[in-house]
Amino acid sequence: MTDVLTVCNASTSDAEAISEIYAHYVLESSASFETEPPGAQAMAERIAKVEQEGCPWLVGHDEAGQVVGFAYAQRFGPRAGYFYSCEAHIFVRPDALGRGIGTMLINALVAECERRGYRQAFALIAGTEPAAVVLHARAGYLPCGTLTGAGWKHGQWVDVFVMQRKLGLGNETSPESHG
Repeated sequence: MTDVLTVCNASTSDAEAISEIYAHYVLESSASFETEPPGAQAMAERIAKVEQEGCPWLVGHDEAGQVVGFAYAQRFGPRAGYFYSCEAHIFVRPDALGRGIGTMLINALVAECERRGYRQAFALIAGTEPAAVVLHARAGYLPCGTLTGAGWKHGQWVDVFVMQRKLGLGNETSPESHG
């Protein structure tokens, strides 16, 4: 069942709730390869940096106004040739999983990335996170490779699945084409 969810641009006032959600994934899973969860101030700085780069950072609020998840995109690579490609990230509060929140966030993120002119979205997903693979596949991402043993977390090597989704016209036209 999908909750009533409001998706909007994140603000620094959301940083505390976002850092609490993210801390779970840092400490309890391999969804993030960070080992120390960033605090609210560090998260506020990350939100500002993503937005300064022209990328979206979205947050989902439930009907009570609580932050139940967040999604953001960042530049896929620092070089100019990657300007139209982004990497997507989605995290849902652990006690809110299975309610359609991830689907709503990923769909809103795809739409916002397309609106901003991105042409390709990538997702790097830990092999220990099969639900994330399914979420991305349902949103139109296709598998394009596996990075075997790319990360070390919780005493084990973790594979990373690479998935890709065309945004808008993708690579069918030059980026200057607006179709």
